[in-house]
Amino acid sequence: MKLLNPNKASFGRHETFALRYFWLTKGFQAFIENPDIFKSDEATVTLGVGKNMVNAIRYWLRATQLLDGENNALQTTELGNALFTPNGFDPYLEDDATLWLIHWQLATNAELCTAIYWFFNCYHKPEFNSDETANSLDDFVKNYFSGKHAEKTVKQEIPLILRMYSPARLRSQEVEDVLDSPLSTLNLISGIDGKNFRSLPESRETLPVGIFGFAVNELFNQLDTISISTKMLMYGEKQGIALGSVFRLTENVLVIFIEKLVTQYPDIFQINETAGLHQLFRNQKVDSLRFLQQHYQGTVCP
Repeated sequence: MKLLNPNKASFGRHETFALRYFWLTKGFQAFIENPDIFKSDEATVTLGVGKNMVNAIRYWLRATQLLDGENNALQTTELGNALFTPNGFDPYLEDDATLWLIHWQLATNAELCTAIYWFFNCYHKPEFNSDETANSLDDFVKNYFSGKHAEKTVKQEIPLILRMYSPARLRSQEVEDVLDSPLSTLNLISGIDGKNFRSLPESRETLPVGIFGFAVNELFNQLDTISISTKMLMYGEKQGIALGSVFRLTENVLVIFIEKLVTQYPDIFQINETAGLHQLFRNQKVDSLRFLQQHYQGTVCP
């Protein structure tokens, strides 16, 4: 989890390649076998893609926080090892819960996924035009970040987000995109027509409580606090992580998820009302992987 920093922003490092099925699992497992794979001439053969796509796979592995470090000192993260090692929770990306987790990782990585962070945490229009949204992102970048960022590169982020998250129309030239856009199945963005889209708060019945719990616990860790109001969980602080917005939940649905979390983990979480605000309290610090293990294996880490 990496919050907005006026001195750190990334645009265009995916080289306009949206995240595709199998890139994370195949790239992660190739890296385990050969930590120098992304610098190797064999990368295109091993990964079965062109050179630019090799760079894109490396970028998306870092963006999803499955690999960490700079290019010359990459290493696997605890989450990456838990998910995608051969004996991991979901080494072949077969569980839709992992897609929700990947989305959370992207939407909370402001340093490497600045546009995705901005769209899901800071941009709250339920219906929007792609061109206007690109202009809004460009204005935000110019006003918030120091340094120069090419306007064309910044604006190209919005079409990429739309390709990643909204189901493509089944035109013949788009069949590959339809098959290779895993995050589109989350239905976080839907198309109205070629230029207009929706991203509405909904019930999100496919979001598992275990993934929601992982996200909540990570937010507690980031804020280093014992309580968070439901309002902050929903909307976040200014330009901060807004969990309810990231998952596009309604306020009522957020409360339902919180109640389910408290029911499943009464030793960790409880709800209280303090000074007229409904607060979620965390009674003890726990490893976030505990929530993932509960979902994937049906067991709870001690």
